[in-house]
Parts: sequence; C-alpha cells; structure tokens
Amino acid sequence: MNRTDRLVAMVLFLQGRRVVRASEMAAHFEVTERTIYRDIAALGEGGVPISGEAGVGYCLMKGYQLPPVMFTAEEASALFVGGEMVKQFTDASLHGPMASALDKLRAVLPRDKQDHVAKLVSRTIVRGRVGRAAPDIAGQRWMVTVQQGVVLRRVLRMAYRGLDREEETQRDVEPLGVVFYGGAWYLVAWCRLRTGIRHFRVDRIRRLELLPVVFTPRDDFSLAEHMERDRGAGATEPVRVWFHQHAQERAQRESYATLIEEEKRDGGAEFTLYSYSLEWTAQWLLSFGDRAEAMAPKKLRTLVRSAAEKVAAKHG
Repeated sequence: MNRTDRLVAMVLFLQGRRVVRASEMAAHFEVTERTIYRDIAALGEGGVPISGEAGVGYCLMKGYQLPPVMFTAEEASALFVGGEMVKQFTDASLHGPMASALDKLRAVLPRDKQDHVAKLVSRTIVRGRVGRAAPDIAGQRWMVTVQQGVVLRRVLRMAYRGLDREEETQRDVEPLGVVFYGGAWYLVAWCRLRTGIRHFRVDRIRRLELLPVVFTPRDDFSLAEHMERDRGAGATEPVRVWFHQHAQERAQRESYATLIEEEKRDGGAEFTLYSYSLEWTAQWLLSFGDRAEAMAPKKLRTLVRSAAEKVAAKHG
C-alpha cells in the first residue's frame, strides 16, 4: 500500500472507531508507530480534524465524514462471496440481513462492477454445513488472480503440485469457476495439457500468472451441473475414524471430504466421511500416529495395519 492510499485508509479506520491508539494503527497497517505519527501529522496539515491525547489515542472530531468511497471490483466480489459463505456456514437467522445488505451494496455499484460481481457469483459454489469452520478465502494467496481469470475469461498459467507428488507441472488452463468443498477451495478449469476439465486445489498452486489471452466461453458448460455430475460419478465409500482432540483441526483442514462428528470418546471423537480411496485414507490416517484410528470398514483397518507393519519393518 502506498502512502496516499494509507492516508485515506487511516481516515476510514478512524471514522469507524471512537478512539484508536497509534500502536493499533501500526499493527493494522503493518508500519511502525513513528510512521503513524508522521501520517497523523500529514493528515492534520491537510485539514483533517484529528484530535489526540497522550496515553488515550486519536479520534476524528465529531461530525467529520469522508464522502462515500467506492468499492473496487475485487472488494465487492469478496463481500458477495462472503454472502455465499454466510448461507452455508451460519444459521438461518443471518440469511435475511445478509441478503438485504448485499442488495443495498449491489444498488450503489456502477454497472461495470455489478456485471463483474454477477459473473463471479454465478461461477462460484460454496458447499458446507452449519457449524463447520468457514473457508478461509483471505488465506488463499491466489484467489484474486483466480477470480479475475474466471470473470474476464482469461487463460491462467500455473505451476501446480498435485497430492503426493514431488514435481510441479506447468499448465495453461481456461478457468470456468471456483468451488469450495471438502474443506478446500478449488479452481474448476479446462486443462489444455490434459485436454479435459480438472479441479485444481488453490493452495497447491505454486505460481500463477493471468495471461493476456481471452478464451472462447464453453456454452455447453454449467458449473452447477458439472458439480452435480461429479458428485454422482465418484464412487465413494463411508468410513468411520477416530481422531484425538489435538488432531482434529489438522484432520478438518486436510480432509478432501467433510468430517461428520458422531461420538465423543477417549479424549477425541469418532467421525464419518466418504472416501474415494481406502488406500489413500489409510496412508493419511497413519500420518497421525496414535492420534488417529481406523474404525470401519474392516478393509481400512487392514490397510492401516499393513502400512504400519511396513514402516515398522524399516526400523527393525
């Protein structure tokens, strides 16, 4: 953030709070307190009525307001995607207020930004359950670039590392949508390398570039229909596992499927999930050591035992 943007942001920060300490602003804007003091002085010289008291903090004089500041397309998109998260991860009491707030936001956006948001929302799907931790979109460093590719229909060039792979593959993809399921964000795209639609987990992207190449829309493609077909086509098998309480956060974060808590016991809880591969699930459970146990089916327990015996043999 350059200094001009920071000065405007500081006024907005003060405008939304009664009193703010210099240390709070320094932490928020990731600068030193000395820089905050200089910026406060610059704002005062520019006519912004800021009052301050040693040991208390700074505040804007009553009645001072900046004129409305317009959202960027990315900021508005983030709010609308956040609205989809509210629908999936909170109870119904918040759905009405959120819908009303987004309608007001949509009404004040310029037409070009309304179109940008509408395209992104139509190409974003969030799946989850009330009570489950909401997806962390802020922590996904590539999400803004991914969303730009989806909305602008521009080719993305990425270096991608798949699960259990050491090497990275270089791919040019045509982004078709963004989805959240199984605890992670995925880019759904036509992969020019594999000549087919693939799901790329966003946090496994190592490098990403938005190319100045516009691709032709696939008129026969519907993200919602694709996700339904994908869900129906995958042969899954229900499994039951136990995780120690200190392993559950990692399990929720890493699992490609939703973990459904069934019963608390022995300092942890049993969960049900649907596995696409018992072999992969066995290796994953083994990585938790004694903080995880395969309960069912019997084949999964056998696979975990066999994998553990191989590990033990290497250390015999």
